[in-house]
Amino acid sequence: MTAKKIYLTEDEMPRQWYNILADIKMNPPLGPDGNPVGPDALSAIFPMNLIEQEVSSQRWIDIPEEVLGVLKIWRPSPLVRATALEKALGTPAKIYFKNESVSPPGSHKPNTAIPQAYYNKVAGTKRITTETGAGQWGSALSFACNQFGLECLVFMVRVSFDQKPYRKSMMEAWNGKCLASPTSDTQAGRDALAKDPNTPGSLGIAISEAIEAAVSDKSGSTKYSLGSVLNHVMLHQTIIGLEAKKQFEKIGEYPDIVIGCAGGGSNFAGIAFPYVLDKINGKQIEIYPVEPAACPTLTKAPFVYDHGDTSKYTPLLPMHSLGHAFVPPPFHAGGLRYHGMAPTVSQLAVEGLITPKSVTQLQAYKAGVILTRTEGIIPAPETNHALACVIDEANKAKEEGKEKVILFNWSGHGLIDLSAYDRYFAGELKDFELTDAEMEESEKIFASHPKPQMLKSR
Repeated sequence: MTAKKIYLTEDEMPRQWYNILADIKMNPPLGPDGNPVGPDALSAIFPMNLIEQEVSSQRWIDIPEEVLGVLKIWRPSPLVRATALEKALGTPAKIYFKNESVSPPGSHKPNTAIPQAYYNKVAGTKRITTETGAGQWGSALSFACNQFGLECLVFMVRVSFDQKPYRKSMMEAWNGKCLASPTSDTQAGRDALAKDPNTPGSLGIAISEAIEAAVSDKSGSTKYSLGSVLNHVMLHQTIIGLEAKKQFEKIGEYPDIVIGCAGGGSNFAGIAFPYVLDKINGKQIEIYPVEPAACPTLTKAPFVYDHGDTSKYTPLLPMHSLGHAFVPPPFHAGGLRYHGMAPTVSQLAVEGLITPKSVTQLQAYKAGVILTRTEGIIPAPETNHALACVIDEANKAKEEGKEKVILFNWSGHGLIDLSAYDRYFAGELKDFELTDAEMEESEKIFASHPKPQMLKSR
């Protein structure tokens, strides 16, 4: 009988994270003067122990026992064979997913929220500020801060705040405080509201507000936390792919294709980076980050230096970007609305180690419904983007008559996204795609920015 789920014991959990900075070359972050910034430039918003991880080139970094102790609430997560989906598609492909929806907040986000809260606690932080798109990161950080006795203040993008009120309830259940961004509490928020009182908000604006709230605390006891994009966040998420590799070893399999949805890059990095290491070392494997056609950072945006937030509080980062002032349309995959892409993920795309793809909102929901009606689990809108690519690849395997092994990351469940499913079933959802004119307008912002070098790691 074919195993439906492949488990690891708690004793088999990875004891180290994989740091991809040991194996690729990166352009440095730059300050306003165009010169590289050092670790000290980040000390106003991050504790030094996380800054050390951010700039480390050490390949393997130990996971503290205190972090492992909390991760064990739900980890190791199961590797699941989607046999019913395979049958419905009539594909010879074997489809597996890493089920990250089993965490208390229902997504992959606690994999980095827990260590970030821990390292902040060790450093003496009392309160953490952050932003959130769909609310998955805000709820995960609220959960993590509650585990370590820290206060948590979350600026949630307004359109998602309105679309998904129960994410706010989750944050409050874990002692978090959630505000709809932009607010009138910060200068960044007031500036955004003055420009457009009816703005749906953006992650760029929410990041500006969260950073401002952190640095304005003169006591120094407040720090800022980011749920994606930065190197230490990617690092923490690699526990996903490292577990998956151990699980595949148990059944004598290895994926031909690895897929993850991509917004800022964290869940994609979590499943993919351990396999990118194999690819760098000669393994034949295809790796696909999948993004929304409405926010096509990897598939259409240029590789540039840009700010990570609207108010330009962050250093200039080398990344694919639609422009720090970009405000995406209000499609329902709130976790995929970021204007930029993680520098590490961007670098891998530049080098051709990964192959970006994009899908529309309706393609994503169609795929999600197919999965729900076969495997029985309701996926988050973000996960649906990965699923659309999975189904395409499974159908290609059918056309080619090849038995491929496909692995994707189930980044979160859709139980708090049912209003979007209601709209899909009612035929009210529509596709958003950026026009060439909109792309050209967003790219004007880079004219005065330095240009990153086109580095090659191999």
